[in-house]
Amino acid sequence: MAPEKIIISRTDNLGDVMLTLPVAGVLKKQFPSCKIYFIGKSYTKALIETCIHVDEFIDREQVVSHQYLKEINADVILHIFPDKAVAKAASQAGVQMRVGTSHRWFHWLYCNKHVNFSRKKSDLHEAQLNLKLLQPLGITQNFSLQELASYTGFQKVPSLPEKLKALLQPAKFNLILHPKSKGSAREWPMENYFQLAQMLSPERYSIYITGTEKEGELVKQQKPGIFSLPHVTDLTGKCTLEELIAFIAQANGLLACSTGPLHIAAALGKHALGIYPPMRPIHPGRWAPLGKNAVVLVDQKNCEDCRKDFNCHCIRAIEVVQVAQVIEGWN
Repeated sequence: MAPEKIIISRTDNLGDVMLTLPVAGVLKKQFPSCKIYFIGKSYTKALIETCIHVDEFIDREQVVSHQYLKEINADVILHIFPDKAVAKAASQAGVQMRVGTSHRWFHWLYCNKHVNFSRKKSDLHEAQLNLKLLQPLGITQNFSLQELASYTGFQKVPSLPEKLKALLQPAKFNLILHPKSKGSAREWPMENYFQLAQMLSPERYSIYITGTEKEGELVKQQKPGIFSLPHVTDLTGKCTLEELIAFIAQANGLLACSTGPLHIAAALGKHALGIYPPMRPIHPGRWAPLGKNAVVLVDQKNCEDCRKDFNCHCIRAIEVVQVAQVIEGWN
């Protein structure tokens, strides 16, 4: 009997959530009439609500602090990201099928279906690994990354406020640089972003620096001169996530390290360039963006010498001219 209500739980960060959205797309194809709920952190709500395959967003704190799951009366919950508090709440709510990886001890307490696989040692992409949790539902198909990109369903794009729309230059290539990652990824040096902005002609490019307010402060500390360039606009701390999604949707391309906005741009079909280290488990084989116009640059070497040092030699090895060549090929 097909499940009527399925909950996907992924309570970590933006990029992780983006690579989980294809799970919702695959479920909708297999069970067209099912209602899909998605548990996430509150700040990921705008991201999840952009997906056409998700029927309702659920705030993680609402799950942990209230009996909300019991009211939903779901048939299935998929713990894509192990979260002890959510797993306990789903068990207490009596969700009939509770699926989790066998590698977390608390899943043996709170889940009744266990899937045995290791993310850390796998050669599969994160989006492919997420689909392993669908095995108890009889979904065992192996999907290519190209196929999974078509299942993201990132289509309910918010409208862009006029104040931000007015910043875009229709006669130029509107390029977003998102240099920071809240420390979640190896970052290309700010000096390189500055040199890149200098290299890209103001007659052809309009450049926008995005990020949180704190990230903007870091950019100003590390390379204040970038905001004095005539074709560079500072958008750090000036966009909500909803506004950022809308702005990316109307821009032409984006450059970032392995972080949420890169995956957003890729899912929207924008030109998206990611700069990655070759180090497992943070290499592009695991975390590359999904999208027909998404590409990555990665140094081809065995990256172990800077595993414990965020001053990553492999990231620094990606030259400004390499990045500029990719971007100029878009325009």
